[in-house]
This record gives sequence, structure tokens and C-alpha cells, in this order.
Amino acid sequence: MEDFNQTLPDVFYLLGVSTDPHLQVIGCLMLVLMYTIILAGNCLLLITVRMSPKLHTPMYFFLSNLSFIDICFSSTIVPLILRNTLSSDKSISVEGCMAQMLCYLGLGGAECLLLAVMAYDRFVAICRPLHYVSLMNTRFCIILALIPWIIGLINSSIQVHLTWRLPLCKTHHINYFFCDVPPLLRLSCRDTWLNEISIYLAAGIVVLSSFSLTLISYIYIISTILKMHSSSRYAVFSTCTSHLTVVTLFYGTIMFIYLQSRSNHSVEKDKFVSVLYTVVTPMFNPIIYSIRNKEVKTCIVQNLKQVINPSA
Repeated sequence: MEDFNQTLPDVFYLLGVSTDPHLQVIGCLMLVLMYTIILAGNCLLLITVRMSPKLHTPMYFFLSNLSFIDICFSSTIVPLILRNTLSSDKSISVEGCMAQMLCYLGLGGAECLLLAVMAYDRFVAICRPLHYVSLMNTRFCIILALIPWIIGLINSSIQVHLTWRLPLCKTHHINYFFCDVPPLLRLSCRDTWLNEISIYLAAGIVVLSSFSLTLISYIYIISTILKMHSSSRYAVFSTCTSHLTVVTLFYGTIMFIYLQSRSNHSVEKDKFVSVLYTVVTPMFNPIIYSIRNKEVKTCIVQNLKQVINPSA
């Protein structure tokens, strides 16, 4: 602890996504557009589910949780990137860096597990339809929704504690656009093997297990769909493959960041991949999972009509 107290600076300086002024302008405009879509799409889904009794089902309960996580997840990253890009002050306090890391890791872990929960919900609905109501009862759904938050918070607390015990003495400049574990480990002048092991364990337990459960659920779902003799089979199959594409993008990018050995890390590649799962995936989630859904679109139209003409 003595080394820690002597070497920990008062502030860090985030170097951002790019040092090229032209790329900074383009990146800033794209981030503003994507962040606006994230907020608009996820807030629209939350409001629609809240206002529409027919959407008060387990599937939309979990989708609402996903939307809330996506709003919080991207909000821990994007505003800071925009501030650092538009301002000459790129500093972040130690407390702010720790808080950002705690929220970011907690929300990221919660989303990993929630996607697996949502896949399980769809598995029960499609593969065990006669048992769906009894299995996915209110109490069980609340427990399934709480588990990702609890595990995500525990994991982030462990990672933050282990990271901030290190003496970060090489430089005060973080070659990244937010406070994350891999770029901070590069600042340490002490062996980080324990931290790397904890990252691999966390990624294996949280990310790989969630992805495996999600993949197994969708394999059963697609297998069941292919056995159906229904005109709607193609539409359901298309929806499931869209879900699986977004899920694979999210899990794949996280595994790329956290399951690499430290010697193989490329800062520029890590920055690009991080943008994919912190901004791009939260932008696509409400579109792929819900707004493309005919039931949701009908409810949105009905709610808009009620707002515009309440007496109708």
C-alpha cells in the first residue's frame, strides 16, 4: 500500500480515440449520431412497454432491462469521449476513473448475462410453449433479471480493487478513450500476472458461459423452428438469426479485448473493437430486438395516437 500511495497520481489524461484532428471531427459527429439513436431507440422502447399492457410479458420485461442497461452502459463512455474530443482538458480524476471503470465493467457484465437470460426466455417460449407460463412466472423473471446485476457488480468490484492496488507509475497518460483494465495495466511498474488471471477467469465465467448458454438456446430454437410447418417460419428464423448476429458481435468483441494475452494487445485495434461493443451494439439492440417487431410497432403507433388525440 505504501508504493500505491506514493505512485498514484491525482489525475490521469485520456489520449482519446485518435490524435488526428480530421478523424476527431468525423468520429465526434458519428458518436453524437449513434448516441442519439441509442437514447431515442431505448427510451422509446421503455416508454412503449410501460404504456402498453399487451407488452407486459417476460420477453418485454427483459428487453426493458436490456434497454436500461444499454442507456447506462453507453452513457458511462460516450459523454466523456465527446468532452475530451471537444475540450483541451482531457484529464479525469482518480475517483472519476475508478467510478467509470466500476460502472462500465458492472454494466457490461450484466448485459452479457442478460442476453443469455433473454435467449433462455425465447427457448422456453418456442421449444416449451405449454410450460412457458408456469416456468416464466413473475417471481422467477425477477430473480433472472437480478442475477446479471449482482454478478456484474461483484465482478466489477473485484477487477477495480485489483487494478487500483497496483502502483501506476509509468505515466499519467492513458492511451485510450476511457478507463478500462487493459490500458491501466500497461501503466503499472509491477508484475500484473494476478490481474491478468482475474481478467481471464472473469471473461471465462461471465462472457464465455453466457455466450455458450445463448448459443445453445438459439441452436435449440432454430432446430425447433425448422421442424415447423408454418408460413411464418421464415420470419421467425430471420428474427433469430438477427438476434444471434448482434449477440455474436457483442460477445466476440468483448472476448477479443479481454481474452488476449497482454503481449498481443494492439492499442489501436482495441480502441476500434471497444467502440463496437460500447456504442454500435447498444445502438442496434433496440432496433434488432424490438422495434422491428410488428407488435411493438403497433403499440408505438397506438401510443402516439393517444398522445396526439387523447379523446379519440
